Amino acid sequence: MAYKEDELLQLSGIQHFSFCRRQWALIHIEQQWADNLRTVEGELMHTRAHDASIAEKRGDLLVLRDLRIQSAKLGVSGACDVVEFHRNDDGVKLAGRKERWQAYPVEYKRGSEKSIDADRLQLCGQAMCLEEMLCCQIPAGALFYGETRRREQVEFTTELREQVVEMLDEMHGYFARGYTPKVKPSKSCNACSLKELCLPKLMRRRNALNYIRDTVEQCGEQQSDRRGNS
Repeated sequence: MAYKEDELLQLSGIQHFSFCRRQWALIHIEQQWADNLRTVEGELMHTRAHDASIAEKRGDLLVLRDLRIQSAKLGVSGACDVVEFHRNDDGVKLAGRKERWQAYPVEYKRGSEKSIDADRLQLCGQAMCLEEMLCCQIPAGALFYGETRRREQVEFTTELREQVVEMLDEMHGYFARGYTPKVKPSKSCNACSLKELCLPKLMRRRNALNYIRDTVEQCGEQQSDRRGNS
């Protein structure tokens, strides 16, 4: 199955979706957004990383920034912060260059390494897009974290790739239906820039049906009390 151009989702949404499905839907389906300190710092970091005017060639290393990518098979499009191309006789040919190169995507993040796979899944999705575009295999990439100023190498395992495919299938299903998942409150809600839009505390107390039922019952009790006092 190949997705059409107007069916492509934003590749960056994989990270949102992995973190919280409701957050992804609020951003990518309902088009809602709010900044906090974390999002602003992350945006500034990505602005520097995405400076497409900077292309570096140092010996056997070629560095490209803001490389636009997409996959008709996965149904996503986006941009890589940085793609390093390492000289490799078993690599691929690039336009205007005689040598062969092995691609190595690098994604920039503001914080530090995380136990959850949200960032790793986004990076793996980038690699899978590059593989489709360049007709190659990319075994690994890296996440650069601004807080620690260190790289975490990520191996693109079969399990990680399968997670990307399954997650994107689910995202396309939600997007086609225009469905926003219900809130599932967790400690992560406190760090989310959309918590004032999502209202996780309110939703944790009761869903809409319970709220309406409780309100009707309270009104009925109040009316009975008035009759009894009259």
